[in-house]
Amino acid sequence: MKKINVLVVDDSAFMRKLIMDFLSEDPQINVVGTARNGEDGIKKLKELKPDVITMDVEMPVLNGMEALKIIMKQHPVPVVMLSSTTKEGTENTIAAIQYGAIDFIAKPSGAISLDLHKIKEDLIRKVISASKVNRKQLVELATDKYLSTTQDNNYSKIELKEASPLLKIHPNKRNDATQRIICIGTSTGGPRALQNVLTKLPANLDAGVLIVQHMPAGFTKSLAARLNTLCSISVKEASDGEVVQKGTAYIAPGGFHMRTKQIGANIVINLDQTEARNGHRPAVDVLFESVSEIKHYMKVAVIMTGMGSDGSKGLVALKNNGSVIAIAESQATSIVFGMPKAAIATKLVDEVQDVENIAKTILKYV
Repeated sequence: MKKINVLVVDDSAFMRKLIMDFLSEDPQINVVGTARNGEDGIKKLKELKPDVITMDVEMPVLNGMEALKIIMKQHPVPVVMLSSTTKEGTENTIAAIQYGAIDFIAKPSGAISLDLHKIKEDLIRKVISASKVNRKQLVELATDKYLSTTQDNNYSKIELKEASPLLKIHPNKRNDATQRIICIGTSTGGPRALQNVLTKLPANLDAGVLIVQHMPAGFTKSLAARLNTLCSISVKEASDGEVVQKGTAYIAPGGFHMRTKQIGANIVINLDQTEARNGHRPAVDVLFESVSEIKHYMKVAVIMTGMGSDGSKGLVALKNNGSVIAIAESQATSIVFGMPKAAIATKLVDEVQDVENIAKTILKYV
């Protein structure tokens, strides 16, 4: 079995040693070297040619953000960022994902986390996941002109363009439901995929959008705020008890499952901290299963890039209850094809689309 060669970049010698020791415990991983800042990391990258890099966001000389930009431009390699949970830290992490980072780990207690063991399993899992990314997509991330409009957190609302005429629904997809709801599930590579889809939906979208993006607490708020500055629809972190409005996307807060409750003609969001499902809270399966119980609504379910199979069981529940159109992201554009592949394997997916075509596909049915 070929081992995953990893380069660890962190300005703290203690953290470098801790991360190296944790990763080395897994028989699939081989730590080929460490670096003390972004500049040193780029030099070691050229020398050691690792399969994956773990990199701290906040470092002297050259910080993780600047180093990431150079890496993605010169030597695209899967990068997993390590970040603090401060407001600045979460905002920088979300921006790093847009610049090409595959995933991130939230340090439990700041820059020097003596309790890093709490996220050891998560760190190992995400490094292994990063090693399996679609390398063609990784290179395209580095040259993605779509992302070049979002530099340095200076975002402005995209001008609302007239929506293209909606395509007619195929006769066998017609139904009597007058209300519509869209639910989206995604994980690794999801923030970029969400940006691609949500920015193409018009402000007068005739449906609410419920989103589960696998992320820890604190980061979903920064993600929602960032997407809200870019989209014509409103994007927000969901709050318990609020009524779902058309033209608004609600992202489940990290650490909470998002469920729905139907009260009359309204859909109300319920958040809870019940047991994680397959290691995830929020979980796509939980959202989809909850939406499956809503009556007299036409539903569009979308599963995009991510490791694992979250969402496929929920898709079965949706399809067993009412009118549902299921869309999966294609292997060609998925950073990790796990979740869409599992959904497609259920044989319940109606359309498989590249990420840039998913918004248009949603609008066919909404």
